[in-house]
Amino acid sequence: MSLEGRNDERRVKVRSYKDLVVWRKSMTMVKQIYGLTHSFPSDERFGLISQMRQAAVSVPSNIAEGQSRHTGGEFVQFISHAEGILSLIDELQRMLNGLRQKLATRH
Repeated sequence: MSLEGRNDERRVKVRSYKDLVVWRKSMTMVKQIYGLTHSFPSDERFGLISQMRQAAVSVPSNIAEGQSRHTGGEFVQFISHAEGILSLIDELQRMLNGLRQKLATRH
């Protein structure tokens, strides 16, 4: 398995999921989601905040678990699980929109 850099045509041997750009970017997303949800109202702690954080963490987790599998087919399956999060992101986007509107009417 190899990894291409954005502006670099060299191929780098992937020894770990941590070598994958997609994993590193997904970890950046997780950090951003945690930072964003930190400012949410405390009454959302076990609802929206929890859903968003679990969804975000599932992406790098599935990439890491899939890369540790012994077959490409299993890795593809785990990548598909990570991709499945996109439908949840759409739902979360609608929920965020609703929350933003709710908060805007309070102020």
